[in-house]
Amino acid sequence: MTKKVSAVVVTYNRLTLLKEVIESLQKQIEPVSHIIIVDNASENDTKEYLESLGNQIDYVRLGENLGGAGGFNRGIRYFMENTDDDFVWVMDDDTVVHPDTLQNLLKFANVEPNFGFLASDVRWTDGHRAKMNQPAPMNRLKVIPENQVEPIRLQNATFVSLLVRRSVVAQIGLPITDFFIWGDDIEYTERAGRVAPGYFVPSAKVTHKMGSNVGSSLLNDGPERTPRYFYSYRNKGYYIRKRDWYRKNRARLRTLAEYWQIKLSKTDRKSEKLAVMKKGMKAGKIFNPIIEFADTSKKK
Repeated sequence: MTKKVSAVVVTYNRLTLLKEVIESLQKQIEPVSHIIIVDNASENDTKEYLESLGNQIDYVRLGENLGGAGGFNRGIRYFMENTDDDFVWVMDDDTVVHPDTLQNLLKFANVEPNFGFLASDVRWTDGHRAKMNQPAPMNRLKVIPENQVEPIRLQNATFVSLLVRRSVVAQIGLPITDFFIWGDDIEYTERAGRVAPGYFVPSAKVTHKMGSNVGSSLLNDGPERTPRYFYSYRNKGYYIRKRDWYRKNRARLRTLAEYWQIKLSKTDRKSEKLAVMKKGMKAGKIFNPIIEFADTSKKK
């Protein structure tokens, strides 16, 4: 029996890229059953375009910007409450999927049906691995090479082409809206991974059309992005508490090393960066958000 898939795309004021993403979803060799677009209160040009698509998409417009975390919460909730599809396939509005991406994810799902999540091989526009989306193998001392062919088990993954089973969502709930940005995907996939293994599927490639192929770094990021790192360190404080002793303490040591790297560096606005980091780490000690579950009794 063919499995049905809902694609969930969260967007905010990136209409040109969003159009390309929607078009790539419509050209899948293995058709998508529902294209659910969650609009984080974008400007009217996005709203008017999405409304013009009519029943080509399921349009979920939010009254305010809830960040990526809130958008994915609402999108996966919609999938659970308004469809009977077997899988949800989540991605950002700059994730251009290849014609065979879903086909290859489902091919692996047929071989290994008991999975928590499946993650794509995310490439930048030059064909090299996207640094924001480096796969995280169970052995973190190992780096998965760009020419990897065989699927491999992961600790966690990002919301850039991620496939999750409906039964797993029913068991673990939804992404945490209160995360707002950063770490919501790491927390969610680690939560799913405690139910069933997660895997990297190298044949399922996508292109992540970020402006540049760089990873996030408080040390090097510009002034307009510095305040956002509060969410990174606060959210990390929550999800590492859920890990086993070894991984929990390894993450804490890594965070401490990042603090001293900034403190001993000659970076611009050092005091501001350290203050944001300390504020986030302090908040993370008591941050205990609620995990919500979809109300499937509402299903139409």
